[in-house]
Amino acid sequence: MEYQLHNLPNGLRVLHKPNPNSQVVHACVVINSGSRDEDASKQGLAHFIEHMLFKGTTSKSLYQILNRMEVVGGELNAYTTKEQTCIHASFLKPHLPRAIELFHDLLFNSTFPEVEIEKEKQVIMDEIDSYLDLPEEAIQDDFEEIIFKNHPLGANILGTKKSVSKITRNDLLKFTNKNYRAEDIVIGVFGNVEESELVSLCEQYFSKVKKRNGEKLLIKPTPYKPIHSIQKKNSVQSHAVIGTRALSIHHAQKIPLLLLSNYLGGPGMSSRLNMEIREKKGICYAIDANYTPVSDTGIFTIYMGTDAEKMEKCMNLVYKELKGMRENKLGSLALNQAKKKFIGQITLAEENHLSVLISFCKSILDHGRADTLPVIYSKIESVTAADIIELSNKLFDEKKLSSLLFMPE
Repeated sequence: MEYQLHNLPNGLRVLHKPNPNSQVVHACVVINSGSRDEDASKQGLAHFIEHMLFKGTTSKSLYQILNRMEVVGGELNAYTTKEQTCIHASFLKPHLPRAIELFHDLLFNSTFPEVEIEKEKQVIMDEIDSYLDLPEEAIQDDFEEIIFKNHPLGANILGTKKSVSKITRNDLLKFTNKNYRAEDIVIGVFGNVEESELVSLCEQYFSKVKKRNGEKLLIKPTPYKPIHSIQKKNSVQSHAVIGTRALSIHHAQKIPLLLLSNYLGGPGMSSRLNMEIREKKGICYAIDANYTPVSDTGIFTIYMGTDAEKMEKCMNLVYKELKGMRENKLGSLALNQAKKKFIGQITLAEENHLSVLISFCKSILDHGRADTLPVIYSKIESVTAADIIELSNKLFDEKKLSSLLFMPE
């Protein structure tokens, strides 16, 4: 069996994925709450909380938290996305109780000291500056702001210097009290541990976590209208993103779109866009495609970076490739190769046990289940050329695409 799922009486779920061949254990707690849950005036709050969880609890100092796993040779970290927050740890088998206790302490006993809040504001402002120095990163977030204008999905996860400077301790307490609820939490463990021990530990520490009052409400994105924007930046190279809104994580054609995105501009050098534009034409140093689904929508993008004088030609070639996808079905050989490549990448990714565990926990939050590899393979194999051309026509019409260019000043 790929995994076992246990439900605590309060609705919190515990996922156990056995691995009898290793003494290394990976654990995570994934909360169904991220920057999308912030008020417009509190941008960056979810990410700020992720930082502040490590600054002190009712029983541990900042120093004790940072050393709690490292002192036994383990690792501890966290991250925030638009819809979720994750804390994760890797350690040796005997230290599972230490990790589960620490997860609970961080989430529900953090004190958010005022002095640490003020210090962390400066740290995050430096992080914002660092991010702005990377146009290939910044353009992705700026493009999301275009696609999801005036909506939390379009806001930068880090927030702005202005919004971060106004965050208060009360903001942190209100957000965690509202969003860190039992039904919106999955604890996952991948390793050679007994399920009974894991469940017992989770019951010990998490059984009193409060339940949510009613259904979680999400603000729906406003209707999408394509936008084209050119911005001058202090950079040597030019950067561009072309894209549109896409399918949600629940859509029946999510797997076909993931396959299509991988075929067009996935990892590796053999993607269609990389072969046709970089290798054959030699006019860009980086080009890729990406599809990111969320609970009720998604985003598809193509990023490219090249010299300013080559950008227009580069974008025209991308539009030409997308037109070709709309007008011509993939041949059986190309489609089968795309499937084998995608399946191979997924299988290799299984070697990263922590990433697999987090992916499983996210799937439990999104769908109430996590597909096994044979099920995923079957879904990929069932994709047809008709699926691909239908999606291409749905998403790649030039009249529906938006674009953002960063051009050198």
